[in-house]
Amino acid sequence: MRVCDLIEKHSPFISLEFFPPKEKEAWPGFFEVVEKLKQLSPLFASVTYGAGGGTQDNTLEIATRMKRDHGVEPIVHLTSVGASAATLDSFLASLRDAGIENILALRGDPPRGQADFDFDSQEFKHATDVIEFIGRKYPQMCVGGAAYPEPHPESSTIQSDLDMVNLKVQKGAQFLVTQLFFDNRLFFDYVARLRSMGANVPVIPGVLPIMSLRSAKFILGLCGAAIPGKFLSALEKANEEGGDEAVYALGMEYAIRQAQELIDGGAPGVHLYTLNRAEACLEIGKNLKI
Repeated sequence: MRVCDLIEKHSPFISLEFFPPKEKEAWPGFFEVVEKLKQLSPLFASVTYGAGGGTQDNTLEIATRMKRDHGVEPIVHLTSVGASAATLDSFLASLRDAGIENILALRGDPPRGQADFDFDSQEFKHATDVIEFIGRKYPQMCVGGAAYPEPHPESSTIQSDLDMVNLKVQKGAQFLVTQLFFDNRLFFDYVARLRSMGANVPVIPGVLPIMSLRSAKFILGLCGAAIPGKFLSALEKANEEGGDEAVYALGMEYAIRQAQELIDGGAPGVHLYTLNRAEACLEIGKNLKI
């Protein structure tokens, strides 16, 4: 099923993001997590994709098994880094043949160890190029794009970031999934600005349940998001007094409240970053009033 059609029929909803392990010997444990999270009746689950297509074959197999064996509708991440028209066409044809109809088009990160990587040297320089290519060659597919309630670390201004996301919609993105954030005011203001620019597609907010202070700081360092000062202070105090267990409890309380406020405020659903762990997402999902 095309996710853009499902969103219209089944809002509000929960969706999930998985980071499949590269090693096939770890896949049984991964699919156990997928099976556990089926309890939440997720509208879809996105499957990440290695920079430069390094795990492309794995992504295809995992998405196929998720749909065929577990009944979870997959969205496959597809990056422009390292892609050519021929490789994109071949991969998209493989997805089509497997009955997978949903893509999240991304620019992607530079290949590991290439800090001076030149994105302008690529055949597909931006996610917008991938979106446009899919729309032209595979118009039957439902294509989404990434959005950033907090400015993308590489954006020169907030407006330039909004302009790029709006361009994704103009090029054919039919929904947007946001990077994780912790201040809902940022999300609602961001959506209002996009709407004023004419971008009237569903914008799905990304929510990260904090399970430990150490892992949260690591992830935030990668994506550029910020924890509000009061929440960060509370997490640090919880960590000092009760360690990971206390941080987990506080993180769950915050994530449940954040997700409920987003839904109550009109978000079409919430996209939970699972970190391939079932218990936190199950706790959030079971406590949401949807």
